[in-house]
Amino acid sequence: MKVEKKVIGHLEKCYAVAPLFYNNANHILVAAEKKASCLLFDLEGNREDVVWTAPGGTMSMVQVPGSNGQFLATHRFYSPNDSEDAEIVCVTPGAEGGWAVNTVVKLPFVHRFDILERNGVHYLIACTLKSAHAYRDDWSSPGKVYAAVLPDDLTVFSERDQLHLEVICSGLTKNHGYCRVAEEGWETAVISAEEGIFHFIPPADNCREWEIQKILDVPGSDSVLIDLDGDGVKELAVISPFHGDTISIYKICNNVFQKAYTYGKPAEFSHAIFGGELCGRPTVVIGHRKGERSLIAFSFCQKTGTYTSQILDSGCGAANIYKYNKGKDAYIVAANREKDEIALYKITNLEK
Repeated sequence: MKVEKKVIGHLEKCYAVAPLFYNNANHILVAAEKKASCLLFDLEGNREDVVWTAPGGTMSMVQVPGSNGQFLATHRFYSPNDSEDAEIVCVTPGAEGGWAVNTVVKLPFVHRFDILERNGVHYLIACTLKSAHAYRDDWSSPGKVYAAVLPDDLTVFSERDQLHLEVICSGLTKNHGYCRVAEEGWETAVISAEEGIFHFIPPADNCREWEIQKILDVPGSDSVLIDLDGDGVKELAVISPFHGDTISIYKICNNVFQKAYTYGKPAEFSHAIFGGELCGRPTVVIGHRKGERSLIAFSFCQKTGTYTSQILDSGCGAANIYKYNKGKDAYIVAANREKDEIALYKITNLEK
């Protein structure tokens, strides 16, 4: 694959990246981990708006389904040691410009969240990195996973009147990794923690409970399910342990995941992860934030029957990435946190 890089902006400690469909066009949101802005870009990499300038602390952003540019975001999660005041907010574009922000739920240590759909019902799922904090690097109170049916109107909530969330899972130490995965016609979640990798499946109707399956008994920082080798069964790509340096791919064998591949060198502080099609080939892309700070693409070579890797960029330190297609080419937007750099990579398939 050929890679062309363009720096489209700078943002101190840029961290979260997400798509946004707004005013009949696709856009990209990029927000900061620290007390800084959220920016809106078009797909060409042109900055179109500043959504907010503070408070920042944004780990996740997700569009409200069917809306014109309305989205949910985390605020005030500045680090694992400074996230007691974290919350999920609703951000709504104004008819004449500007963006209104209201609190949906105060949820200390909320790190990742998403909106999943099954049988026409949308569910909010939210993950807390931990549940309490007494001193620096205190991990004695494991995180939890919360859920609720997504209300039709999210603007009615405030600090005084918050959305009620139910705990659907507890006891997840360093509950960091999250990835949405399509399964059997609906949306599911893969969640990674010190206790392993878990598959969360929404209820078939909102009167039933969530189904939770432990699919790998290995400490995970982030992971994704994807069929890399084209055999019709998804592999599991895993970063381990928490903020770790090991990248592995597991395959189903005798009904359990077994390690099939490990990247040949340490990738310190691996963090950004994407799994999906890249230039017509199933691919996992992972970025790490220390050492060489590379952005690495992993795929399966049918000719050799082996997993392969390609360095897309180095010295960048991506915290999160988002991939989209435009024409025949693929694009990756990266929040290169370690350089305060927002980068747009054009990926071209060189194979005929």
